[in-house]
Amino acid sequence: MTLGYKTRRRLSLLILLVGLPLYIVVAVNVVGLFDRPPIWLELLVYVGLGILWALPFKAVFKGVGQADPDAPDRNDD
Repeated sequence: MTLGYKTRRRLSLLILLVGLPLYIVVAVNVVGLFDRPPIWLELLVYVGLGILWALPFKAVFKGVGQADPDAPDRNDD
């Protein structure tokens, strides 16, 4: 079952406005449970977590910035 364009657009907005801030809070709290690692390792962990959160949502975000493919053509010739 594929999601429609408008559904993917709304879902991607929800993920970015609600899910991403929640993920950031959880990631900071989890990393804060451990002793402070060297700065390069901490940076590597945050970059890895920053990439990891988006992988499951790749299909949702794909093509959202493009024009609606289901919309009728608007040629005012």
